[in-house]
Amino acid sequence: MAKERGDVIIGEGSIKFGLEYRDLLSDQGVCLHALGEVDGEEVELLRFDCFDHQPHYHYGPEKRNTRLMLDKTTEGDSLDWTLRQLNERLPDLVRRAGYDELADSIDMDSLQDALAETESTAKQMAVDGRRTVMHDRGDAIIEAGPVRFGIEFRELANDRGVAIHVLGDVGSEEQELLTFDCFERAPHYHYGPRAKNQRLYLDTTATPDPLDWALNLFKGGKLAAMLERAGYSDHAARLNPAVLAEKVDEVATVATEMQEANAK
Repeated sequence: MAKERGDVIIGEGSIKFGLEYRDLLSDQGVCLHALGEVDGEEVELLRFDCFDHQPHYHYGPEKRNTRLMLDKTTEGDSLDWTLRQLNERLPDLVRRAGYDELADSIDMDSLQDALAETESTAKQMAVDGRRTVMHDRGDAIIEAGPVRFGIEFRELANDRGVAIHVLGDVGSEEQELLTFDCFERAPHYHYGPRAKNQRLYLDTTATPDPLDWALNLFKGGKLAAMLERAGYSDHAARLNPAVLAEKVDEVATVATEMQEANAK
């Protein structure tokens, strides 16, 4: 039995396809397993992690486990790339994974129905499985040109602290572009919480004051680069440095006062 095979299994015979949606907080996407029968046992021949930020794939995860990164710039959408490879190069992929005999026995014509079902299921899973978050916009709102800062103090069941939301209009709707949860126990921040929602945690040993860390990012000119990474290049390009510097000072004052007012 394969150690990893997915939540949904498609196909019959010596080749099957397993699908699942993985949310790793710092990345997410459809995971596609190519499964095969070798010496009477099911093994994972190939695994494609079609993630938003660091897509990659494995040859022979249970054998040689050669792991290769996929360049989104040259290859585009990782799920589309994976499905194309399975349709056009499956025997070659299986052979590289170290299963020559099984590769020789693959009949691509007999796999067409399974491949078609795998494609439709994977694409639906990519839509249904996406994890996003929607926070409140904050109690104090500070306008800063193409973006605005929403600031609040959040009290959760097991954590608390100042949250700074970077908001912007996308079309006719306000969206949360970045969020900094400057919590006491598990501080973290989000790139595109309403879109790809990449969540990264801070090391409180290296960064003991997460609010100060976030404010220094704004003061140090990192906001534009972070907006670019979150997928909001237009907002980044329209930032006015002079306006931003003035508004960041206001954000710092409001956030610091809010933190001091809620200190225990």
